[in-house]
Amino acid sequence: MSTLDHNEPDDKKILGSHGPSEIDASAGYEQTDVKVTGIVVFLTALAIFVAVAGILSWGIGKVINARMNKEDGPNSKWTKTADVRELGNLPSSPELQNKVAEITKGFPTPRLQTDDGNQDISDLHAREDLLLENYSWVDQSQGKVRIPIERAMELIAQKGLPVAQNVEHAPLLAQDKQPTLAVPLTSGFARTGYEQDQAAAQAAEERQHQ
Repeated sequence: MSTLDHNEPDDKKILGSHGPSEIDASAGYEQTDVKVTGIVVFLTALAIFVAVAGILSWGIGKVINARMNKEDGPNSKWTKTADVRELGNLPSSPELQNKVAEITKGFPTPRLQTDDGNQDISDLHAREDLLLENYSWVDQSQGKVRIPIERAMELIAQKGLPVAQNVEHAPLLAQDKQPTLAVPLTSGFARTGYEQDQAAAQAAEERQHQ
């Protein structure tokens, strides 16, 4: 039984029989056989993992689809996957257009606009006109009423606005100027071209009926 001489230099120490044997590198390549057992075990474990993952994915997909079918109901011609076709406008089908309009009513806002937004803006201004031009309750329990804007302007012209107290300003520094407020030329509100065209068409129609 050979031993390791600790008194020898590190580069000349020789391991005993219980240590690794010397490697013959004269051939220039590994001469020992590769252990096939480790490779077989790894490939087997990998195949089992892939199979288990596939089964789990299939089961989860079935559960999700069953839950969606239960909540959404059975498929119909409106819920089936549409065939891929070339880009273009929707066909002029009253049934399809009515169904799309019915579906979009259930969507939460903001909804996808079916045109360039002119009709939505016109409807918004119409709702604003109802508030600006008519009396309406703000809080009926407290007797608060919203009055038309024309009447509000008349009351302000009669009674005036409350005058704010003068605020003391610090002395201006060199080359500073007293700020001035410019009165706007308009109120900032204007009808869109679409609304103006609608009003002109309605006026022309009324003239024809007169």
